[in-house]
Amino acid sequence: MIQLPLFQREDENKNESIAEIAPPSEDGRSSLAPTSPPTSTTESNAGAWAVFASTFITIFFAEFGDKTQLATLLIAAESHSPWIVFIGAGSALVATSLLGVLVGRWLARRVSPKTIEKSAGIVLLLLAASLFWDILR
Repeated sequence: MIQLPLFQREDENKNESIAEIAPPSEDGRSSLAPTSPPTSTTESNAGAWAVFASTFITIFFAEFGDKTQLATLLIAAESHSPWIVFIGAGSALVATSLLGVLVGRWLARRVSPKTIEKSAGIVLLLLAASLFWDILR
């Protein structure tokens, strides 16, 4: 069973995790809900901030120096309107993130996590093979 330190007790053992991902149900789907609900608003906020922080750090480092950032840099340099470019690029990133969250939630309700992981792995392997093929040509 995977343990996530999303919520912590305020009693004797502050490092003891009380949130776990539930094992898959009979249909193969899994619940990401904590097994024990937070006992206070402070614990709930701590869990939300932990999810926010891990998401921010993951996306920040994944997007740092990618083609979107380089395109934004070039557009800002050419247009001489960095704030307009910032607003446009930020709006586009928010829209694509919203689309990703909505599609992810929709998929999570209909497809097992293992199927999603395998499909994502196959798509990434196909992309890698395509890039490798382009290098060889």
